[in-house]
Amino acid sequence: MSASFPTIIYEKSCGVAHVSLNRPQQLNAYSVAMRDDFAQALHAVAEDSEVGSLLITGQGRAFCAGADLSEFGTAPSQVIARNVRWQRDVWGQLLELPKPIVVAVHGYCIGSGLEIALLADVRVAAEDTVFSMPEVRLGMVPAAGGSQTLPRHAGPSRALDLLFTGRRFSAFEAMRMGLVSRTAPAQDLLGLAWGVAVRLAEVPSGLLTAMRAALRDGADLPITEALQHERRLAAATLNLDRLPETG
Repeated sequence: MSASFPTIIYEKSCGVAHVSLNRPQQLNAYSVAMRDDFAQALHAVAEDSEVGSLLITGQGRAFCAGADLSEFGTAPSQVIARNVRWQRDVWGQLLELPKPIVVAVHGYCIGSGLEIALLADVRVAAEDTVFSMPEVRLGMVPAAGGSQTLPRHAGPSRALDLLFTGRRFSAFEAMRMGLVSRTAPAQDLLGLAWGVAVRLAEVPSGLLTAMRAALRDGADLPITEALQHERRLAAATLNLDRLPETG
């Protein structure tokens, strides 16, 4: 199954919804139209009982080179530009999606592109990927979660370095900092990410929801309360279907 959008490709197979950013001539720069298409696709993923996981990729030479400054930069002020981006809460949709998200990045993963990736559950990067969070150097504060998700994955000190300087860094450095969990040669990226997404789609959704809650909620709790939270979640999932057998 596939659906047509002006700026993304939406396909569904084997329980996986595959959303691919599709403005390759603009290095998949995040535009108002892409915001709207992405929001519609995420709504479809959330409501489709046949979808067990979401895979996000990018067409062409980049995953996403950040916000389309040629578009947002024409707004009368940065406040108005940011309000335009937030008229659809794509970031909130990603955060609250009740299904696991796998992101496969390659080429350029800049600004909004990295912020999208950091809201996923599993992040895979091609070895040639270039990352950056350049907002401060452009006179802005990240407004799509970067100031919050970056330190949660890389730690406050590293996050401040990346956010303050806007410097570019490699996939291998991203993995060392915990921003991605796996790297692969560019030609193997999609196959690896697709395999992960299919495997996650086979897991009972309640187990993954509970596991995500254990990690997200527990991180903000004292250890004794976090362990109690884990026990409650474990008890609540005892009657879920068993995982499929692995070959």
